[in-house]
Amino acid sequence: MNNQKQYTGRILNFHELIIEYEIQIPIIQRDYAQGRKNQKEVRDNFLNALYQCLKGDNPIKLDFIYGSIVDQKFQPLDGQQRLTTLFLLHWYAATKEGLITNAEIIQALEKFTYETRISSREFCQVLVRESTSKITQDQVLSELIIDQNWFFLSWKYDPTINAMLRSIDSIHEKFYEIENLWNKLKSNLIQFYFVELENMGLTDDLYIKMNARGKLLTPFENFKASFQKRIDDEGWEDRRELKDKFSVKVDNDWIDFFWEFFRKNDTSDEAQIRYVGAIAMIIQSVERVNTTEGRVDLVNQLQEEPSKVRPSHFTKRAFDFLVSTLNIYHERLFLHDYLNNSLPFPMWRHTPKNSFLSMVVYEDNTASTIQRDSATYTQKVLFFAESVYYRKSKEENKESYEDWMRVVRNIVSRADIDKDGSRPDIVRSPQSFDGVINLVNELSEGCGNIYQFLSEYPSLKSQYAKDQITEEIEKAKLIFYNPVFKKVIFKAEDNELLRGKVSFLFHCVDYDFVPSNFNSELFEATSNVINEYFDNEKCLNNNIRRAMLTFEVGGVYKFYSYWWS
Repeated sequence: MNNQKQYTGRILNFHELIIEYEIQIPIIQRDYAQGRKNQKEVRDNFLNALYQCLKGDNPIKLDFIYGSIVDQKFQPLDGQQRLTTLFLLHWYAATKEGLITNAEIIQALEKFTYETRISSREFCQVLVRESTSKITQDQVLSELIIDQNWFFLSWKYDPTINAMLRSIDSIHEKFYEIENLWNKLKSNLIQFYFVELENMGLTDDLYIKMNARGKLLTPFENFKASFQKRIDDEGWEDRRELKDKFSVKVDNDWIDFFWEFFRKNDTSDEAQIRYVGAIAMIIQSVERVNTTEGRVDLVNQLQEEPSKVRPSHFTKRAFDFLVSTLNIYHERLFLHDYLNNSLPFPMWRHTPKNSFLSMVVYEDNTASTIQRDSATYTQKVLFFAESVYYRKSKEENKESYEDWMRVVRNIVSRADIDKDGSRPDIVRSPQSFDGVINLVNELSEGCGNIYQFLSEYPSLKSQYAKDQITEEIEKAKLIFYNPVFKKVIFKAEDNELLRGKVSFLFHCVDYDFVPSNFNSELFEATSNVINEYFDNEKCLNNNIRRAMLTFEVGGVYKFYSYWWS
């Protein structure tokens, strides 16, 4: 068994590692990415963590750094980015404190090298040997280094060197004020788990098996790692069993169903980040902790780019909502044939190809040429309505679910025709989204029996879509008074021109909003006429348009001001 792979682990700091081994970034690795322009947030987060540790003498243990030892050279398989930043931080400390002339320190720092490019290797060597003059606080170190006679101008086009210079500037900006920095770094304040994979060369196959060094982490992978830290720091799962914890579920049950139903290009990460982003948008408008302006700005940001979702967007309550909905959809996808279920009434242009969940996490946004990877506001409202029903309803009841979704459909469709002839949906802006989510959340108190809830005149704080809510209450009173009325009302609502708004028909039959006076037969007959002659927008021929232009409203003939609408 001598050729069996061995795994040994130790806790080290960077100084201890570089004293023991030469750290050699192998050719197969990618360039240094943490210093790139588009990685500012990743870089700042890492440097902030190191700064808090060194400034407050609060020890920190970084994640695993592992790789192989070849001829006393440590070749990292994972940890390249952290090691490079730590190397630059140690160089900076030695330079700032005038220690870079010390032969022992030079000998140690020279043992860090890049094999990805000759220029990267040479830069690391000469940076240590030649260094720079004394550092002052107001200097831009990257410019100072570039001005040195040993710096080749061609090096500026090496992506690793370019990124290193940017990181050096960030380090100088943050760490200049820390005194005795070198000795702090040599102490055990910053440590990591060092794992040596003995008797294993770093072959291409190994990199492929370890999942693609040279490939940037996806937005979801970055979110997941930082979210787990927030969960642990806040103690959100202290009383939860291991099998039910986020870290276990996200890499087992939840990824299984996303992979099974929503993967694209052999990854489900995009679907998962879209899901998390949608939940973050929704919970902002449910909790209403931030100012209106703050909520709207965040909603707009996440609508434009779901990958900008951050752990800071979640509270404990929001976290619980996320976990519960993930558990619910996981169960329904695998146990209840969820994707094959559809509503028995039209959703018009909001009809999902498969489900409300698939709209949010998988389907392209055909209504936008910009937000292709983000569902529409209306789609996210419908998804929220469904998910909150599943959370609040103790028993699955097909009829109550369909009644609830019908009411929400009517609210978001509204069937309004503006005076200019356009037919907007209610949810077209972050402000509208914020308002309607708040409304649906209030209504969800009665989602298990929405018509009974509405018929009892609920006290709603939301003033959103007030006219449509008033109509929904009147319809609920009729349905609760006589369930037979339900069928004729539903038939009228499903007309493509009316789209859930039937107050016009109430007017036609002179309904006085007293349920006992409702003439259901006349209402149904009038509805049948509408369905026969006005069942879709194509039925509005030119003769009808001409007739409508003759209507006077307040002495002005602009009731129908748009010839082609």
